[in-house]
Amino acid sequence: MSVGSDEPGVRFGVDEAGKGPVLGSMFAACVRAPDGVLPEGVADSKRLSPTRRERLDAVIRETDRASVGVAEIPVDAIDGDEDMNTLTVSAHAAAIDAAAVDGDEGLCDAGDISEARFARRVADACSRTVSVDAEHGADDADAHVAAASVVAKVARDAHVAALAERYGDEYGPVGSGYPSDPATRAFLRTYVDEHGELPGCARASWSTSTDVLAAAEQSALEEF
Repeated sequence: MSVGSDEPGVRFGVDEAGKGPVLGSMFAACVRAPDGVLPEGVADSKRLSPTRRERLDAVIRETDRASVGVAEIPVDAIDGDEDMNTLTVSAHAAAIDAAAVDGDEGLCDAGDISEARFARRVADACSRTVSVDAEHGADDADAHVAAASVVAKVARDAHVAALAERYGDEYGPVGSGYPSDPATRAFLRTYVDEHGELPGCARASWSTSTDVLAAAEQSALEEF
């Protein structure tokens, strides 16, 4: 059940997940609720186990007087003309528009070196008339942003699980989707070796992707 912006303590928090992976979409979430109604134990999603995140996500979504909005930025947008800071702004704004109401105030986990600039850009990108602040580390310090961190991460995890199901084990596990994950890198190499191109879930503009393509091309030249 949604509540009005004039209820004491109602505000929103926003965070994103999946900004750095080489595979799949980025997600942002906005959680809007009065102070004191969110479940205990919400924290930066990176500090929680997947099982704990999923349980908290379910509780947050079922919490009376709370609203949740999720926005997805797909691979084709990430490989487009906009830089990641701009896409992160767009994701935060879309999540806010999906959960907030005119007159709300809220806090974003800052996705820019300048907290003030990020807050201003998000507010300007929103269709809602809202007041936005931004802080680095807000997902650790603020319950609403921590709740948004959990929701965004669970959405991202579900997305990666869907990718794993889509590609099966034919090319090996997709892993976490992050460039530092050996399973993800092996998946990309195997897929490119088999098809001569990247899978549709890969961010082609990422250096990991271009490195895999270059290595495959060099290997083909050496074999020739």
